[in-house]
Amino acid sequence: MSDNAESPTEPQKEDSSTQNQQNVAADSGDTAKTEEKKKIDVLLKAVGDTPIMKTKKWAVERGRTIQSLSQFISRFLKLEPNEQLFIYVNQSFAPSPDQDVGVLFECFGSDGKLVLHYCKSQAWG
Repeated sequence: MSDNAESPTEPQKEDSSTQNQQNVAADSGDTAKTEEKKKIDVLLKAVGDTPIMKTKKWAVERGRTIQSLSQFISRFLKLEPNEQLFIYVNQSFAPSPDQDVGVLFECFGSDGKLVLHYCKSQAWG
């Protein structure tokens, strides 16, 4: 990821009063906005007969991988060891397990969130 994706872009020309207002706002200790930029909103939706999570919207760190997210969902839903969990971006494709959630958000996020669909499959045998 580039540094520009993490930091807000600033207008090229600012008058001194606007700049002072921004500095005051930055100095006021509003760490919630800074913390929020490190995380993105992920909306998790169940598909088929997969159990539904009561909490659908999660704040996820940008650097978290799909594999770690899948492990979290599996533990949260208490899936059996013989059940596999599949994650799809916008019901379109299954991202690579080592893909960062932040990169997916930048490419496929909409309305300030990334929509991921999850479903389970039971192994035969």
